[in-house]
Amino acid sequence: MTGYTQRLATFAAQLSFQEIPAPVIERIKELLLDTLGSMIAGASAPAVQAIAEYSRHMGPTTGRSENFVSRQGTSPLFAALSNAAAAHMVEQDDVHNGSVFHPAAVVFPPALAIAQEGGLSWERLLTACVAGYEVGIRVGEFLGRSHYEIFHTTGTAGTLASAAAVGNLLGLSSEQMLHAFGSAGTQSAGLWEFLRDAADSKQLHTSHAAAAGLTAAWLASKGFTGARNILEGQKGLAAGMSTDAQVERLVAGLGTRWTVLETSFKYHASCRHTHPAADALMACMAQHQLTFADIRSVTAQVHQGAIDVLGDVKQPGSVHQSKFSMGTVLALLAKYGQAGLQEFDDYYNDPDIQAFNNNVTMVLDAEVDAAYPERWLGRVLVDTHDKGQLFGKVDVPKGDPDNPLSRPEIEAKVRRLGAYRGSATDEELDAIIHQIWNLEGKAPVARLLV
Repeated sequence: MTGYTQRLATFAAQLSFQEIPAPVIERIKELLLDTLGSMIAGASAPAVQAIAEYSRHMGPTTGRSENFVSRQGTSPLFAALSNAAAAHMVEQDDVHNGSVFHPAAVVFPPALAIAQEGGLSWERLLTACVAGYEVGIRVGEFLGRSHYEIFHTTGTAGTLASAAAVGNLLGLSSEQMLHAFGSAGTQSAGLWEFLRDAADSKQLHTSHAAAAGLTAAWLASKGFTGARNILEGQKGLAAGMSTDAQVERLVAGLGTRWTVLETSFKYHASCRHTHPAADALMACMAQHQLTFADIRSVTAQVHQGAIDVLGDVKQPGSVHQSKFSMGTVLALLAKYGQAGLQEFDDYYNDPDIQAFNNNVTMVLDAEVDAAYPERWLGRVLVDTHDKGQLFGKVDVPKGDPDNPLSRPEIEAKVRRLGAYRGSATDEELDAIIHQIWNLEGKAPVARLLV
């Protein structure tokens, strides 16, 4: 045994509110509010409704844990199942660049559900969520680029993130947290094959990860044991799911490097791999005063991860699949100035958008690929009808830590998400925004909508 999993488990179990710097607490509050907006907006999607119906059929329809989809109380397990699916549905939840991992969708739903059921304090909830972020991001970094070629890291590393957050809330000892990690890791799952078919599996990835991590932590609290070396063991996660794992990343900077501060907000309602090129195209259009009609074709110079994930989507067959189409995202931005939820719903299969999509190509760029995943560079070549070929670039996409969303911008985003399909009233959104910005650390976590 190398002890890396043990050290990570000890950190997650022993992390306290007093150890966390104030800027980290403020950022986790911003990420929580951002995620609540995504959960509200994603609730009406058919795939999410199917998971919520499963939860209603299999679980209780009363309880202290809040199901944002059904607007009912339920048990923590079924609240986590439904809310994690909703959080990831509209492609607006956060992302950590270096791990290529969406922490929010698998951390906040199970932690919030457990805190609500137990009447635990906001202080304890925020602490647990920081633990979940720090663990999940490090597991994603540990598994490396080779893992992401086949596996959806949010579904795999997400089980560990969920277990860490819930385990911290449940007060697991370091030994119990180690067992929780073992049980979570053995349930890790999520394959990219679903993108070829426009299947709904992505919502199942986050739903399962959140619930599996919660289950693993709860069982550990009752003495249930798991593999002690699940991450770096001879038949552990890295052995089965990676060819370039770097075990040191599991513990690098624990307690001094706060990965919560490295996490990005998503500005466009699409796969994060489209965002650098999207921002570069917008910069080029603004600089040269281009319109949609001026553009003949676009070449997006991208990293290999973008090709791996987006390359299978040629002509999207659904709204959700269109968010993984580089051409569709760039077309919507070029024509409407934004690629938001309503633009995808209304225009993803519009003939003009489809024609533009056919004239977008992705090519691997050595500079962009070398920077990835720590930095997501945006580079596009824009061939125009009358102005020749133009170049657009951004080094820091909107929403990254070095180009962040302000709190007013986060509020505006949450209001847009809440307004989507009438998902929430202005009064409900006002109340949620006010509550998150004014959390009383010792106050118990109550329901937010129900």
